[in-house]
This record gives sequence, structure tokens and C-alpha cells, in this order.
Amino acid sequence: MITILNDIDVRNIFAGAGVNLEINKSHIDSLNVFPVPDGDTGTNMLLTLSSALREMESVQSSSLADICQAISKGALKGARGNSGVILSQIFKGMTQVMSEGNTVNTKSFAKALKRGTEVAYDVVTHPKEGTILTVVRMVGEYAVKVANKQSDFLEFFRKILQKGEEVLASTPEMLPVLKKAGVVDAGGKGLLVILYGMYNTLAGIDMQPIEQEEGAPGTPKQTEFQIDKHNLEEINFAYCTEFFVINLNKTTTISDIDKLRDKLNEIGDSVIVVGDLELVKVHVHTNNPDKALGYALTLGELDKPKIENMLQQSREFKKELERVSLKEQAIVAVCTGEGIDSIFRELGAEATICGGQTMNPSVADIVNIVDSIGAKNVFVLPNNSNIILAAEQAKELTRANIVVIATKNIPQGIAAAINFNPEASIEENTRAMQKAAENVRAGQVTHAVRDTEMDGLELQTGDIIGIYKQIVAKGSDPDEVAIEVAGKMTDDSTAVITLYYGEDITEERANALVEKLQGLYPFYDVMAYYGGQSHYYYYISVE
Repeated sequence: MITILNDIDVRNIFAGAGVNLEINKSHIDSLNVFPVPDGDTGTNMLLTLSSALREMESVQSSSLADICQAISKGALKGARGNSGVILSQIFKGMTQVMSEGNTVNTKSFAKALKRGTEVAYDVVTHPKEGTILTVVRMVGEYAVKVANKQSDFLEFFRKILQKGEEVLASTPEMLPVLKKAGVVDAGGKGLLVILYGMYNTLAGIDMQPIEQEEGAPGTPKQTEFQIDKHNLEEINFAYCTEFFVINLNKTTTISDIDKLRDKLNEIGDSVIVVGDLELVKVHVHTNNPDKALGYALTLGELDKPKIENMLQQSREFKKELERVSLKEQAIVAVCTGEGIDSIFRELGAEATICGGQTMNPSVADIVNIVDSIGAKNVFVLPNNSNIILAAEQAKELTRANIVVIATKNIPQGIAAAINFNPEASIEENTRAMQKAAENVRAGQVTHAVRDTEMDGLELQTGDIIGIYKQIVAKGSDPDEVAIEVAGKMTDDSTAVITLYYGEDITEERANALVEKLQGLYPFYDVMAYYGGQSHYYYYISVE
């Protein structure tokens, strides 16, 4: 049970929030509805929090008040975009409350969330429901109720995070543009990622990337809703303008800062003016950035001005969509096994086709997947001798130019994919991928499915057999057979032995085999990767 947070705990939970946000910023960015400079919500929130952490780390004192002041100041200094500025104000309100004592309990943390809500709402001229503001408000209100009954931070966080998920899931019903896009609010998601980071830190849970199931709430629809929403005619204010006002004039008052906000609302929208007589952060969308800067100059000096053209951003976004919709080159790989599939995708395969031994895909299967990815030129990796002909036949039926790299097994396919360069020409990629596949020695460890005599060996159903060009080993233990096969595959030119272990082999067992092979071949690099393939205990690659 954790009932009190001291200065070290507060440092740790904010640092943990930063780690979790770093891991998941791309997912949060993917939820953005608008292709404008303010659109990179996850990135903007991370930049804001990172600035707060740098300021916090510079504090040598153990005073909670000093730590909280640094977090607040650093967040404001690093705030970027609407999401970043709003987050900085949430932190400002939270740290105001958290700095009131030497420690923080669940009641003061709940009060801090509520205060963070109030400060954040104050800086947004026309707050919309269905955004980060809604999430922090409803979580903060619920946190106050929970804290009255729950003093344990772990249980407290579990309850408010559950509430946060419920609120986040409802944001598309509050904001039509989110519902149309098929996403939850990116800022609200970012806030929950921050709170999860704090909880994970206290609970000793490793930070993990968010896994989003296809079609689940928060998964962007594969549509061009952005263009429909943000075509050139609908961007009324073209310039995203941000800057700080520093070294404010001695005659400047808080009332003058409020008047600046009013003037900016007259010439633009998305206005946020936050700060005090030491530092003011300004954000506005306007067609007159010169006027915005001029108004601010009456209060003090300008620092770090940034003006971005959202019209041009929209044009570039459309060009990117057009480019992506018809890529110049792509890879399609035939494979089976969760791990093998992931490996090909990590190596840049645009799509995979489930297939291999015992389940060869049809010509139509290959044509359908090639046509679906929308590329001009598609390299197909059959990864099985029985699939090469079908891949060749698909050339006649698809709109794309298919280049079949005649890979006969998974190790050859992986080697070919590694050597694919999207910036190279079709001819260069063809030569490089074919050469890489030819240079790989590939072996397999599987089991006999019938009694027979082959390659000088008498085999019975169930025997473990090792294959390298032909059947070269048999036994009762897949690991021992794998060692025997590897021995027949290596020579003086060998540098690397790679194992891809199947669904019947555990990670521990595969690692133990790596150790044995490394002991036998101390001058080679020996590695194992999860393949998850059926029928084959191991694919063995020697280079």
C-alpha cells in the first residue's frame, strides 16, 4: 500500500509519465484529426513534459515546492501547440496544490487534478467538450470522490484510470469530428498515458506501447476525412503563431495580459494566452501574425517566435496522401507464424499473405493483396518452391508490376527483404534481393509424416528430420537435429547462424540451443528469433 508521496516519489511519477508518453507518442499522433501544425498531439505533449522534466532535474533541493515550481515553469517554457499549452496549465494547477505540503496523499492529488482542470479551462476562450479538457475535468471530479474513501494510491489510480477510459471512449459522441474520423480525442488519450505512466511507476509495472485492435475505438478509419474537413477553403486563419513575451515592462499588469487575449480573439481563433508578469506564452491562429506580434510588443520583449503556414501544411499533406496512395515500390511476403509475419513487417513488407508448406495461396490471393496495397511495383517473396509459379502467374492479372524474387524458404525471404531499398531503382533492388537470397544457406528441422526411405535414411512417422538441400539428419530431439544440420551448413566463410523457432519451441529452449551452438562455434554470431511457424521446429539460416 502506498499512502504518501514524498519529493522523490513526485519526481519519479513525472519521470515515469515522460517515459510512457515517449513510448506511445506515435500512437497519440495517429489519433489526430487535423493535418495542421497543431496536429502532432503526442509529440507536442511530449515536448512539453520533457521541458518540465529538464527543469525538474535541474533542481537540487528536496523541497517539494521547488520541484513543483520547476515542473510548472518548465512545462510552460516548453509548451507547444494547443495540447502542449493546455497540458502545461494542467500541470500548473496540479503543482500549485501539490506544493502546499511536504508530501502528497490521494486527497491532495485529487484536489490537484481538480485545480489543474480549473486553470486549464481558464486559458481556453471557447472550450469544447470531447477534448482533453473534458477528460481532465471528469477524472478530477471522480478523483475527489474516490480519495474520500481510498487512501491507497494504487487502488486510487486504478479507479480514476478506469473512469478516464470511460470518458475517453465517449469523446466521439461529444465531438462529431472525432466520430467521423473514428478516433477518440488525442489530447485526452495523451493525458491518460501520462496518468498510466505515474501509476506504472508506483506499481512497479514496465511501460508498454499501446496495442490497438483493428476496429476498436481509437483506431483511425482508413479514409480521407482530413481533406474533407480541412480543405483550403475551410482554413479561415492561415498562420499558426506562437511566441513568448519575456522581460515584461514594469508598467505591464495582469489586466494588460487579459487585454492581449481579447485583441487576439478579434484577429484569429485557437487563442491561448497563459503566464504571469514573468513569462507569457501565446498561441493564436490568425491571418495577421504581424498584428499579433505587435500587440505583444506593447507588453514586453518577444522570444522564440514561430509562425507556420497551415495552408501550405494542408497542401503538403494532400500531396503526401497522393504519394502514399500509390507508392513506387512495396514488398509482399508469403509466410506463416506470428513471429515471422512481424519480422517481415518490421523489415518493411507492406503486407503478408498467410501461406507456406501445406497451405499454398492461390493466384487470386496474391493478386488481391498486391492490388490492395496500391503500389506501382511490388516485389513478391514466395518463400516456398511451390508458390513461385503462382506468384509468376499473378503478373498477368494485377494492375501493378510484379517482380517475383524466387525465394524458396523463409531465411532467403528475410535476407531479400533486408536488402530492399525503397530509394533504389527496380533493377537495383531486384539484383540486390536476388543476390542476398542466393547467398543464404537455409535449413529446416521438422518431422516425418510417413514411413519412407529417402536420401539414404530410413524414416518412420514422427521422426525428427533435418533438411539442408536434402534430408541430412534424423533423431528424436529437435535441438540435437538442429545442431547436426547447422554443422553441415557451416564452413570457413560462416559468420552468422540464425534460428527462427516455431510454435512448439519455447523461448527458453531456443536460448539454450543458442548457447550450445555458441559453445560449438565461438567465432560465429548465433541468434534466435521467435517465428511461431507450424510444422517446422526451426528454420536455420547461415551466412
